Amino acid sequence: MNELLIDLETPDGPMPTFTCWPDSGGPFPAIVFYMDAPAIREELHDMARRMAAEGYYVILPDLFYRFGTIRFPRRNPYSRIVWQAIMKELSNAMVMDDTRVLLDYMAGLDQVKPGAKACIGYCMSGRIVTTAAAEFPDIFAASASLYGVGIVTAKDDTPHLKVRNITGEIYYGFAETDSTVPSYVIPALKAELDAHGVDYKLEVHPGTEHGFCFPLRDVYDEAAAEKVYAHFMDMCRRKLG
Repeated sequence: MNELLIDLETPDGPMPTFTCWPDSGGPFPAIVFYMDAPAIREELHDMARRMAAEGYYVILPDLFYRFGTIRFPRRNPYSRIVWQAIMKELSNAMVMDDTRVLLDYMAGLDQVKPGAKACIGYCMSGRIVTTAAAEFPDIFAASASLYGVGIVTAKDDTPHLKVRNITGEIYYGFAETDSTVPSYVIPALKAELDAHGVDYKLEVHPGTEHGFCFPLRDVYDEAAAEKVYAHFMDMCRRKLG
């Protein structure tokens, strides 16, 4: 497995980025992996490596770079205060600017196959995946949001009102128990997806809680996590060629 840590230059400063891809073959279809709120950590690197091992170039940006080098050695009420504050300041537009940097970078790499790409995100990145799929409809042919937060809001940039622009396939996987996803979110999201004929699948996984895809969490649900992973990989195979 090839791995590279690189700082990509943005107007707001260097964005640390982890990339990985197979040792041989290529060029490889690319997957943009958007982080969750507890920040960059080895757990995310391992998830990126798993996807790359199936024949993909995976790029994982540190979306908190504007706020410094943010790392949490442990999850506790204090770390939650920090990431919740950052999430309020990190706008969808900021991450779309970051995504343009990622796409421009990959366009110059021999190991990345030109054309359609995929994106996946967890937790806070549900809003980001939805926005990216709508902002770059000619790029993201397969997208997945897992127990995504902030997809339906009262703000002007609410992602659910942008789904009309999505031309690729998108998957939404929600937890059955999730205090971060109010009851109105799924009905409002489904209404917009259906109204605009978006190619999507939306599932609520029985018996799961927010965070169920991460093996190191006490709420990890292996069956549900493997189900959504398999679905995303199938989307990538079908849509990225």
